[in-house]
Amino acid sequence: MNICAAVENLVLYGIKNGLCATEDRVYSRNRLLRELKIDTYIPCDGETGADIPLEYLLKTLLDYAAAQGIIGDSVVERDLFDSKLMDCLMPRPSEVIARFRAEYAVSPERATDYYYAFSRATDYIRTYRVAKDLKWVTQTPYGGIDITVNLSKPEKDPTAIAAARKAQSGDVKYPACMLCLENEGYAGRLDHPARDNHRIIPLKLCGDDWMLQYSPYVYYNEHCILFDTKHVPMSVDRAAIDKLLDFITLVPHYFVGSNTDLPIVGGSILTHEHFQGGRYEFAMAKAPVEKEISFPGFDDVRAGTVRWPMSVIRLAGADRVRIADLAEKIMTAWRTYTDESAFIFGVTDDGVRHSTVTPIARRRGADYELDIVLRNNITTDECPDGLYHAHPQYHHLKKENIGLIEVMGLAVLPSRLNTELAELRDVMLSGGDLRGSEAIAKHADWAEMILNKYPRLDKDNIEGVLHDEVGYVFTSILENCGVFKRDEAGVAAFDRFINTLT
Repeated sequence: MNICAAVENLVLYGIKNGLCATEDRVYSRNRLLRELKIDTYIPCDGETGADIPLEYLLKTLLDYAAAQGIIGDSVVERDLFDSKLMDCLMPRPSEVIARFRAEYAVSPERATDYYYAFSRATDYIRTYRVAKDLKWVTQTPYGGIDITVNLSKPEKDPTAIAAARKAQSGDVKYPACMLCLENEGYAGRLDHPARDNHRIIPLKLCGDDWMLQYSPYVYYNEHCILFDTKHVPMSVDRAAIDKLLDFITLVPHYFVGSNTDLPIVGGSILTHEHFQGGRYEFAMAKAPVEKEISFPGFDDVRAGTVRWPMSVIRLAGADRVRIADLAEKIMTAWRTYTDESAFIFGVTDDGVRHSTVTPIARRRGADYELDIVLRNNITTDECPDGLYHAHPQYHHLKKENIGLIEVMGLAVLPSRLNTELAELRDVMLSGGDLRGSEAIAKHADWAEMILNKYPRLDKDNIEGVLHDEVGYVFTSILENCGVFKRDEAGVAAFDRFINTLT
């Protein structure tokens, strides 16, 4: 396909997907020609009109730009430039907001359906990349655990995440982080992704100004992010709980949750207040209450511990204020709670706080449901990355923080596993040296355990076995993260904490 045909087909793609109108055809074409530094356009009607994949059209234009020296041919520079090309087709933020509000006036579901389809059509969500992620479900005693090997986002080390939080103000660039509202329309740079094709939706949460967008990585269906318009650090407090419950009042078909506000047990961005939500039911949401709790003065709130590898208290009822009141009581107690026999230290002698929570809110018909996951980031000599974190024997598969998404039962594993598991499979089948390759030597002990466990591995069953065993490791990681273990001593320790509240 010649370059003019690619330009025209991209414009037609924009019209077909509602990014621009038929009346914008010439204008959009000329904006693309300007970015591509093309002075002469040759009509090519005979090569347009076909339903050509967006990925192919963008590749044609990016190949041309690289060949002409307009951009370098690196993945980063191509990503920066294709966002600029897509912006040539797109409406201004005010138009997107107006459309969202018009759809919301019909129903919240109509509004999110429109905005999600728009975010995919603009290539802000690179659907053709996300589709390459490896995904499967492993059945465990806690239900079906979702496993993904992420092929579109780099793995982050907990130490690097903690260092980002401590960055001095002089180190902050514009935009201050990847969540700031200043990203909307930002051209990007080599160390910051382009957001030319990004549009965000303003909304009020408990009277405060927040923004709604979708994650470009969509780890699950309609994976959205809500963030404060101000660049302020994460804080899981009563105000955060109120905002979570307010959001599911506004958008009742979505769940929403917050990462913690502490390193190790938090998400990858601690420097900007934000939540994550979407339209998906995780294994934790399906997990039943296994032991009911009666909190004095809260007869109108149903409560209990959840059958889950981590330590979860679930609250449910029709009155969101009462749920928030009880949640505040639990969070306040947990932050300072100490039980030396269970190695729980809310605050250590040096005054450092270690305890926090991961809260997740959802609707059940007219009722509200709030899961409070107890977290603690204390470290030991044996577990320098965190006692209630993935233990060292599992770092060959997962070292990154266990944040909100994984707490709920969806593993986001690093892209390196795509090639490492394939190489490991081949070596295991051939009887080769599991420690002979640097890439898979880290998996050798695990692989030997699998070979002993499954003496009849062959090419037809090994992939399923490896997938299941990855899922079992992730389940063990979640158990590592549980502050109260699910053995007799752990259950008794959990009861001791609950008894301080009742």
